[in-house]
Amino acid sequence: MSAAPTLVVIGGGPRGTGVIERIAANALELYGDSPLDIHLVDPHPAGGGRIWRPDQSPLLWMNSMAEDVTMFTDDTVELAGPVVDGPALHAWAEDVRAGRVTPDAEPAVLAEIHGLTGQTFPSRRLQSAYLRWTYRRALAALPPTVTVHEHRTTALAVTGPRGGRQRVRLKDRTEALLADLVVLTVGHLDAEPAPEQAELSDFAARHGLIHLPPDFTADTDLSALPAGEPVIVRGFGLAFVDLMVLLTEGRGGRHENGVYVPSGQEPVLYVGSRRGVPYHSKIGYTWTGERPPLPRYLTPEWADGLLGRPGPLDFRRDVWPLVAKELGHAHYHRLFTAHPERTALEFEVFEAKYAAADPGSPELDGLVAAAVPDPADRLDLEALDRPLDGVTYESAEALQDGLRAYMTADLTRRHDPDHSTDLAVFVGLLSAYAQLVRLGDIGGWWHGFFSYLASGPPGPRLEQLLALSRAGIVRFLGASVTVTADEERGLFRATSPTVPGARTEARALVEARLPDPSLRHTASPLLRTLYEGGAAVTDTGLLAVDPADSRVLDRDGTPHPRRFALGPFTTARNSGAFTRPRTGGPAFRQNDDAARAALAFLRDLSCRDRLAS
Repeated sequence: MSAAPTLVVIGGGPRGTGVIERIAANALELYGDSPLDIHLVDPHPAGGGRIWRPDQSPLLWMNSMAEDVTMFTDDTVELAGPVVDGPALHAWAEDVRAGRVTPDAEPAVLAEIHGLTGQTFPSRRLQSAYLRWTYRRALAALPPTVTVHEHRTTALAVTGPRGGRQRVRLKDRTEALLADLVVLTVGHLDAEPAPEQAELSDFAARHGLIHLPPDFTADTDLSALPAGEPVIVRGFGLAFVDLMVLLTEGRGGRHENGVYVPSGQEPVLYVGSRRGVPYHSKIGYTWTGERPPLPRYLTPEWADGLLGRPGPLDFRRDVWPLVAKELGHAHYHRLFTAHPERTALEFEVFEAKYAAADPGSPELDGLVAAAVPDPADRLDLEALDRPLDGVTYESAEALQDGLRAYMTADLTRRHDPDHSTDLAVFVGLLSAYAQLVRLGDIGGWWHGFFSYLASGPPGPRLEQLLALSRAGIVRFLGASVTVTADEERGLFRATSPTVPGARTEARALVEARLPDPSLRHTASPLLRTLYEGGAAVTDTGLLAVDPADSRVLDRDGTPHPRRFALGPFTTARNSGAFTRPRTGGPAFRQNDDAARAALAFLRDLSCRDRLAS
């Protein structure tokens, strides 16, 4: 009797868990009751994987409210397989409290679960418990003929012929796993230092300085940053927020009624970035009333048309104008339907003229100016993207006051339903992402813009940032920050045109961001060997995958029959690790397509083996 077909899933985080959930959902239809062995490879506990592992600081939060996080499909998802309902995070917590679910969680996490509401921003270790439960539920849903083997180790390489079994080499065993199919869901990647980072590290080593290159903040050793000393920080997104928390509350400080009480162990963080401002706060209210009909302009037919055009796409020329018009559609639909007193035209008239006007045209600008009297009610994406462009301050202290006023206004606006057009734009961004993911590698600007507007920190984190600024623990540098290495003085120096002539010097530099997801510079031996073995990558280094089912593409454009890949290192990258309920998240469709293709392949392989025997 021949051995059961074997599927190896490399990466046991949310994406690997999602693939296994889809295998369980589709198995009876596409595979039947034949034996199947699944091997899951990850050095961290299955479910959460590395990023969502349970053994991390309770101070680190998710940047989504519990009601906005789900691991389960619903009827808004376009997929070929069956919808399998499951609880969003806040509903799962209710099940725990009611005794319907028993999570794998330590007492401190259980206490947090019992206090969770839909509007809570949970800790990452609480999310780890939800992911672990999701993984175990998926295992329980598999047919009894499917056996899952967990390997708490690292996969080092995948080799093997296109027409035969693949060999998965593991870190701690001499014999490779033999696989009929391999699915890579390894998540965020470590990277070899880029040339600039290598030069800065060499400079730091020569002068006895500290340089922390891009990394996942929870994995970075921050103990080298001394108390009371200045630290230059490049990056003002979520990685900075984690850094800020770990170097303040993580060192014994505390927040009391809007005031930060220091422990004396904090360094002084001088933070700047290209924009010079933090990501926008998460919106602090829920949707009411009519939703904008989406997609309106970024339709599947539009994406098909772009994909059918010869030559490479230029995002700013070919894609962005219609994205901007789509976001404007969401914004103005909400303004006219929820706040008609702030408009000067009938909505039907405005909508028809808006649809007829070319994106970015004078006609469109004139229509908006006539229909929306207050400029504050108009959508200006360029101003949103670069709020400090052309803005200068006469002193560093004036900049501190200016940015505190900017953040205070942002917090007020993002928690005020009178500005619910912001929530409409957020919904528009999610809808746009679902279509843009079909276009493959469209460059990094869009992902950064999306994160800046739609994936910022919880409001309480910006309130803490304000308190740290008032306490002098965090200092703002401005936009377009440049960091240079002064060989003569043996220091890092930061400057910004936002405060002409000002400069900040420090013996420590932290790059507060994740490494770029490039296979050309990855520190993962697994993906490096995949690249060196002929896998196709884009100009920015993303692994090219077939949009139909996420099979890895060879350099001649041919899908590899036995290798799949999903996640942020691929051309099918998504807007985040998790999906909001009832938003038709494209990650679910990708997981389903890959699972169904894998099961169909393994079914046919099993049939051939039975006939041959």
